[in-house]
Formats: sequence, structure tokens, C-alpha cells
Amino acid sequence: MNVECISSPDFPQTMGPYCQATRAGQFIFCAGQGGADPATGKLVAGGIREQSHQAIRNLQTILEAAGSDLSHVVMVTVLLHDWKYFEGMNGVFAEFFGQKPPARSTIRGERWPEGALVAMSAIAVTKD
Repeated sequence: MNVECISSPDFPQTMGPYCQATRAGQFIFCAGQGGADPATGKLVAGGIREQSHQAIRNLQTILEAAGSDLSHVVMVTVLLHDWKYFEGMNGVFAEFFGQKPPARSTIRGERWPEGALVAMSAIAVTKD
């Protein structure tokens, strides 16, 4: 099986020895994405809703570069800074995935960089 490192031209290079996504056969494994604007590298203004929107848009951009999209996501792992942000994140998640949601795990833990409230990683399949 061919394993390919995927990078979106719309994102800055990763900050470590990893790929934005890896495609293995028809599966795409996206690295965790936070609420940072890829154009500036800074967290978007606002709170959990805004950062959740941006994290999902970041996943969407990477998935598109890998030949997929949000409708082909089968699993999402959400990392929350604190459980008090669950309701806000969950509402945004429903906006993007409400009709046919993927499986999901949500874990609480300190986020990096400072001020990050959420990060999400995803597993998807290709469109073809």
C-alpha cells in the first residue's frame, strides 16, 4: 500500500516532523488542527465557537488537498481545554456534521499554544 504525506498549499509548513495528513489507500488521517488562521498563524478572535469553526475549516482545507471533504469524515477526535467548552464546540460540530455525523471522541487536556481552547483530528475516506 502506498502511503503519501499530504500538505495543503494554503497552510504554512508544520512545526515538527509530521504531515498535515497522511493518505494510505482510501484512508486519510489528518493531524490535529486548532483554531488558528492559517494565513496569520494566530488564533482567531473570539471563544470556543470561533475556534471550533476554524479548526473544522482547517480540517476541511487539508481534506480537500487530500482528495476528500467533510462529508467523507468517519472519525473525529476533539481535544478540549476544559469541559466548560463542550456545549459551544458541540453546537459548531452539529452545524458541520449534523445530518450524518461521524464517530467522535472528546478528550479534555491542556492545549498549546496559550489561549487555544480546542483542537481536532480526523479520519476520512477519499471521494473515489
